[in-house]
Amino acid sequence: MEGLRTGLLDADIHGPSLHRMMGAKGKPDVVEGRLQPMQAWGICAVSLGMLVDEKAAMIWRGPMVMGAINQLLSDVDWGELDVLVVDLPPGTGDAHLSLTQKVPLGGAVIVSTPQDIALIDARRGVTMFEKLHVPVLGLVENMSYFCCPNCGHNTELFGHGGARREAEAMGVPFLGEVPLLADIRASGDSGVPLVIGAPNSEGGKAYRAIAHTVATAIQASAH
Repeated sequence: MEGLRTGLLDADIHGPSLHRMMGAKGKPDVVEGRLQPMQAWGICAVSLGMLVDEKAAMIWRGPMVMGAINQLLSDVDWGELDVLVVDLPPGTGDAHLSLTQKVPLGGAVIVSTPQDIALIDARRGVTMFEKLHVPVLGLVENMSYFCCPNCGHNTELFGHGGARREAEAMGVPFLGEVPLLADIRASGDSGVPLVIGAPNSEGGKAYRAIAHTVATAIQASAH
């Protein structure tokens, strides 16, 4: 929607779910030994969940995780892309280190819920990427508030504004808030992204605003 040719890589090896959230069914093709990304909503997408049974437990140690990340980057025919978005698992583990060692990254977006206990991990994520010389594009506050579908009242179930305050304290941009909405949960289960199914909803507008800010930052850094 921002006019960028976009790829999406699910690097959460132990809990791959991108294929379900994008509504991608079946298995990707292999052409001349290279995996072909599946097309969903104008995006090229690859997830380990497309290749293994959903009931299979990914009981892999660090070297296997790093090997899978390397294969998803180098053995996939991504084609000509303007941006490759890599969805990383929480924490500062093998997937993150493998990614930063394999390719130069244009920037990192840290996502956190507002409460202090979650912001501890967000702080670690910012510190890790700074040590690895990856620009931190900013923080996103997820589940920022609950918007009642009946009365429209906002309830701050996990507090509110924690990610904004943390961003200010660490000197990184604050990218926006995503509300806690039943429609967002439903869109993930149905495989129809909220920006497609309900683009003018509160959640849809929040996602679009964050995407625009990140796209602008990436394009600015590229020049």
